[in-house]
Amino acid sequence: MKKIKVILLSLIIPVTVIMVWSIATARGVAPEAILPSIKSVLNAFRENLASGQLAKDLGISLSRVVKGYFAAVLLGVTLGTVMGMSNNVNHIFSLTLNAIRQIPMMAWIPLIILWFGIDELSKIVVIILGAFFPIMVNTFSGIRGTPPGYIEVARLYKLSRWNTFRKVYLPSAIPQIFVGLKLGLGISWMAVVAAELIASTEGIGFRISDARSMMKPDIVIMGMVVIGLVGIVMDKLLTFVSKKSTPWIGNKG
Repeated sequence: MKKIKVILLSLIIPVTVIMVWSIATARGVAPEAILPSIKSVLNAFRENLASGQLAKDLGISLSRVVKGYFAAVLLGVTLGTVMGMSNNVNHIFSLTLNAIRQIPMMAWIPLIILWFGIDELSKIVVIILGAFFPIMVNTFSGIRGTPPGYIEVARLYKLSRWNTFRKVYLPSAIPQIFVGLKLGLGISWMAVVAAELIASTEGIGFRISDARSMMKPDIVIMGMVVIGLVGIVMDKLLTFVSKKSTPWIGNKG
């Protein structure tokens, strides 16, 4: 009963938006060139799905996300852990990383294109840059949030740095690390679309940009809806992994 209530509540806004959209297009409140009907968007979805174009675009974008995201996970978790466990390393990196973190992602894209061109590498670099900071910051916070008493016990037992990390820091930091992983994954998906919108010849972001230039709002909206749905699926998958990895936390969402 509780799950049904949650589902119904979560559908209130989407159903309202669809109803308003349907009424607005049926009564001609906005021209088709600005706000296409739901039927037009569904037709665009069916056509792109049947032709294989949608699957191709999604495959390209998701491939970029996978490459960039896992590189960001490796870098972010590693550096966040080392900074959290060592004050000296934290002092070396914290000022520089905090300064870089304040620069908006969109400000980096022209420079990244200048350095790496418009090929595959530039998109992956954008994803890494976008996902790295939430992963690193949350890993650092999780490591630093380890109760001092646990660390003292590890010292009394003379555990090595690796065993201290594995048996003390990591179990304590895992929930916070997963928060960073979820944030990083969402930003990865947004970053690849943004990069493809600006400089690309393939991918879901490029398809939206191309449809905009060709005055095809039905494909633009179709692409936006697909991006949102794929983002939800990725978030739910990572939430499932988080729950299975930290059963003692009782995660929600």
